Amino acid sequence: MKTLRTETRNGVGIITLTRAAEYNTITPELRDELAAAIDRADADRDVHVILLRAEGPAFCAGYALEGSTRAQAGEGSRKRVWDSVADYGMISQYVNVYMKLWYAKNPSIAAVRGWCIGGGTDMVLCADLIIAGESASFGYPPSRVWGTPTTAMWVYRMGLERAKRYLLTGDEIPAPEAARIGLILEAVPDAELDARATSLAERMAQVPTNQLQMLKLLCNHTAENMGLATSRLVGSLFDGIARHTQEGLDFVARAQAQAFGRQFASVTIHSGIMARGRAQRIARQRKAGSEELNLMRNPPWVPHLLGQG
Repeated sequence: MKTLRTETRNGVGIITLTRAAEYNTITPELRDELAAAIDRADADRDVHVILLRAEGPAFCAGYALEGSTRAQAGEGSRKRVWDSVADYGMISQYVNVYMKLWYAKNPSIAAVRGWCIGGGTDMVLCADLIIAGESASFGYPPSRVWGTPTTAMWVYRMGLERAKRYLLTGDEIPAPEAARIGLILEAVPDAELDARATSLAERMAQVPTNQLQMLKLLCNHTAENMGLATSRLVGSLFDGIARHTQEGLDFVARAQAQAFGRQFASVTIHSGIMARGRAQRIARQRKAGSEELNLMRNPPWVPHLLGQG
């Protein structure tokens, strides 16, 4: 596999995203390999718990947008107009993979380090439990323009008021705050993240699988009975619509003109609008000498996304 690796230890099936240089952005190849890895782990009798983690400075910085914006920019040259049903079919290929974490028989834990934003939250919020390093950050900046959460887990995890607070602004949620409001289970010191997530997974793996599976179903069906499937359908349909509003089309045009063609465009576009004003993290990025991470400080299309351009 090119985008991840897998291993099994002490009853835990570990899936590690390995596109560190690309901040583990989501591509069709990662989508397909993740689906296969989850299916294999869930079918393995030696696996009682699935642990999802990632290498590099970001757990997942969302979709690799260079290709998708280029594809959308070319829609005007096609004979057929944009088809909302076809778009729903396309995005469902991704959503159905993320939901494998939710619908897997055995429980899943995600260990999050660094950025987890945009499509990365669509993925990670499908895990049963989320543990993050204290410097991790969550958020859905595409809610400002060009997207809605497709797996629609926000309300079910932290309630209506808090979901609205962050989705209606696209603001960043630092890991300690994410834990306080219930978006994730807990935030731990960065150096302790892997050990903490592994320890919890191995502790859970000591419980008989029939108990784990029944208790997961009991909890998850509460959310299902509250309307999760309907929320997911609406979120996926609205995501396509949001990408084709006038503001969404303007965003694609600006992105194509100003940024894309760069390998790391997907990270700068999502992370840039969340990184403004974060002097401490910017200082670390500057010290590291990373051009791509430094671009997150204030890329030229940020004012447009914030309604200032």
